[in-house]
Amino acid sequence: MAQATRHDAWQAGDSYDLYMGRWSRQIAPRFLDWLDPPKGLDWLEVGCGTGALSAAILARCNPASLVSIDPSEGFLAKARANVPDRRVEFVQGDAQVLSVQSGSKDMVVSALVLNFIPDKDKALAEMQRVARDGATIGFYVWDYPGGGVEFMRAFWTAATALDPAAIDLAEDKRFPFCTPDGLTALANSAGLVSVDWTQIEMPAVFEDFDDYWRPFTLGAGPAPGYCLSLEPHARQRLLEKLRDSLPRGEDGSIPMKTRAWAVRAKVG
Repeated sequence: MAQATRHDAWQAGDSYDLYMGRWSRQIAPRFLDWLDPPKGLDWLEVGCGTGALSAAILARCNPASLVSIDPSEGFLAKARANVPDRRVEFVQGDAQVLSVQSGSKDMVVSALVLNFIPDKDKALAEMQRVARDGATIGFYVWDYPGGGVEFMRAFWTAATALDPAAIDLAEDKRFPFCTPDGLTALANSAGLVSVDWTQIEMPAVFEDFDDYWRPFTLGAGPAPGYCLSLEPHARQRLLEKLRDSLPRGEDGSIPMKTRAWAVRAKVG
């Protein structure tokens, strides 16, 4: 496995929810508000994870149908538990080869996953294939290059100060296209039309240092995977460096922010 991807362990749904899922759930409704779709449409979600966007679609958009696809059975099991709604069908599948009928969807969306798909052009081509003429395709990713996930940026800043080689694992280096220009260029090159983008920003406040640190010890994702790979003494050094460097509120909380870039476009 490549050095830069060896810690991309995205199987444990419970661990992911503690690490990223709680922030994903805050972003999803704002993305849908921006899309502002009519009710009663046929939806496909590509890369549903533990169901944050699925739940928001069901709660806000009253879809006629929703198929949510993910390659990880661990994530799908957690999504089914998180979203016990008969209107959604959770299916194992690959974004690059969608097992969905051509021209069958009005809305095709993807949340916080496009950067992890090896062949993004193929994934966007598949999204267009399953979409009806005039359908909307929308997706969003974290602003990795701009440090938009502040708690993640703080982790890698501390990690690379202790281990310079860790910089190769950081998301800002691995996913430089996660900017408005990079994302719109990707959509344009895929042949989508009426391409538009927006910024979605939310607070990410941790109750205390343990609330911040514990998700990094659970192994779900690049930073937690790296953390678990460390020898105990090295992990303790990283803990101490973070504990000494993070911002603190008067109540001991750790106030941070998350920012994502969202794109919407039409199938011509």
